[in-house]
Amino acid sequence: MSIAPARGARESGTSPKQRRFIFLLLDRFTMLSFAGAIEPLRIANRVIGREAYTWKLAGENGVESTCSNGASFKLDMGLDEIEREDTVLVCGGIDVQQATTKPILNWLRREARRGVPIGGLCTASYTLAKAGLLDGKRATIHWENQDSFLEEFEDVRLTKSVFVIDGNRMSTAGGTASIDMMLKIIAADHGEEVANTVADQLIYSSIRTDQDTQRLSIPTRIGVRHPKLSQVIQMMESNIEDPISPADLAEEVGMSTRQLERLFRRYLNRSPKRYYMELRLQKARNLLMQTDMSVINVALACGFASPSHFSKCYRAHYRTTPYRERGSQGAPAVAVPRLSV
Repeated sequence: MSIAPARGARESGTSPKQRRFIFLLLDRFTMLSFAGAIEPLRIANRVIGREAYTWKLAGENGVESTCSNGASFKLDMGLDEIEREDTVLVCGGIDVQQATTKPILNWLRREARRGVPIGGLCTASYTLAKAGLLDGKRATIHWENQDSFLEEFEDVRLTKSVFVIDGNRMSTAGGTASIDMMLKIIAADHGEEVANTVADQLIYSSIRTDQDTQRLSIPTRIGVRHPKLSQVIQMMESNIEDPISPADLAEEVGMSTRQLERLFRRYLNRSPKRYYMELRLQKARNLLMQTDMSVINVALACGFASPSHFSKCYRAHYRTTPYRERGSQGAPAVAVPRLSV
């Protein structure tokens, strides 16, 4: 199918010069985030009617990179010096801590010193932060990695946005968020009409901005639209390290403790105490799997006064101890029983 250049595409004499992206593919990167970034560029070239964007695939070994679904990509280059006008997009995925090697960190720091714009897709915000490139910057990362990120990088202003562009640093939350960010870049380079035409070609009808958050609202997530229930859950999620008692939660929303108990039983089939415990244990599991924090520090970060109590609750919920959990990363998930609290 042929695409006529959009009216918003500027004449070649006045349009920005060709822009090149370097996609740095980390080991086991996520294909969806990568595809969501590169495909809008390809379509933009067709819409504009010329090669406004080019790209190269880079990786540590300079030969091949394999993504998390097992597909392999032939690379155009290794960790070579690039042009200052280039834009680097680091593509992350599974086990980003292991994929963030010293050669990659050194390469990113070197190119950052030369003024190259650098972005992280999906979990690659971790890589940028590890290199010190996000200090004092606004950034985002996939919601599953937010807990561990906050514990490790205190100087980064982490948000829950689908994407963030702060100066010459960019980050996306993963998945289709790459499309939103690239459409923003294309609009800045060639106008809104070009970006909208690209979105139409992608059958992408709801373009998000950096003001949109990546996770669904609490009512959507729990499948219940009850304002007081949502308010209580929001307070729980915001107070993991220092849990609030059910009595105080109830008072905050103008209910009795018994009314709050009935509300949770009716809509979530569990007590407020048990629901709160599940939130805290989920955060604990994320920290165990994604950081090098000691079990004691994980327990404290999730509101447990003692490692023994933490271990007891963890075993009841996940059928394994926190210590064994850390040693079995990558093992098949076990069935999760309900808490008896």
